[in-house]
Amino acid sequence: MMARLAFSGVRKNYGQLQALQGIDLEIGEGELLVLVGPSGSGKTTALRLVAGLERVTAGTIHIGARDVTGMSPAQRNVSMVFQSYALFPHLTVAENIGFGLRARRVRRREADARVSAAAELVGCNHLTSRKPFELSGGERQRVALARALAREPDVFLLDEPLSNLDAQLRVETRANFKRLHRRLESTAVYVTHDQVEALMLGDRVAVLNEGVVQQVASPHEIYRHPVNRFVATFIGSPAMNIVTAVVERDAILAGPFRIDTAGEDGRLVGRRVALGVRPEHVNVAPDGDGWPARVELVESAGDETVLHLIVEGQLLVASVGPKLRPAVGATVRAKIERSRIYLFDAESGVTLVTPL
Repeated sequence: MMARLAFSGVRKNYGQLQALQGIDLEIGEGELLVLVGPSGSGKTTALRLVAGLERVTAGTIHIGARDVTGMSPAQRNVSMVFQSYALFPHLTVAENIGFGLRARRVRRREADARVSAAAELVGCNHLTSRKPFELSGGERQRVALARALAREPDVFLLDEPLSNLDAQLRVETRANFKRLHRRLESTAVYVTHDQVEALMLGDRVAVLNEGVVQQVASPHEIYRHPVNRFVATFIGSPAMNIVTAVVERDAILAGPFRIDTAGEDGRLVGRRVALGVRPEHVNVAPDGDGWPARVELVESAGDETVLHLIVEGQLLVASVGPKLRPAVGATVRAKIERSRIYLFDAESGVTLVTPL
């Protein structure tokens, strides 16, 4: 159950709307690639084009050595898991898992064996006689996965399959899916708008915006070395702080912040840039060095405290440990180290400098 999947110059238009603008993307055999981006970025459209549920406006899609661009969905040998799970309410779990096999006229004995094996793989073999209305959300999700597995597809396509689960079950199911993928070594494309989910699941992550692939890289590379301002601000929670800045001979001036750059390469001197710093790289202390900052909001999440600070009218979000919990209205000291900043071109958003 492995095949390379490749998009070559794929475009999709809906009238005047360009949903995908010529994407080139290759997913290797056995790879789990996560497509992530805001609503309307083209993630689900890309998935539906692979499945054959939409027609390509231009470009080609290959699965293995086959050009499937003009093929019907039934000819492509892909399985898709939808956000809604799309289970038939009048069929049992076993009948739902085996529905695609019956449609393809797989022999009864073989179909029963594949249904049983798929149900056991995802841990729903004890549910096979039940109807969907008797299942929890997590159990329905497992049945939908088992149905996809039973078809033994070349490529798995998953469209936000965890979005209907509660937070705790989502974390548990995400880990189970990751383990299942490693066991099967199947080629899979997983769509989500949740960038935390993308970083935790993907072998690689592809970030889309307005129908354009912004960057494709490992989760570590995407987070540490984003290619532009969009990727930098979309990936990471809380989001990266961005301040308009100008580079001078010995410092970067960003609103109320002056960051010393004495002795560094002067190629950016005089250039207008956007300065970025992640909340976990903003140092906060009750007193000492740094800029005076008024605490506007305190958000607590167990071992993490998120502070919304105001420095001379500029908002700065800091993620600190649980020991520092200043009161709203208190004054603290905030500091940004030169080694922690990103610089982006003010016009194009292209990354100029990443942390050392």
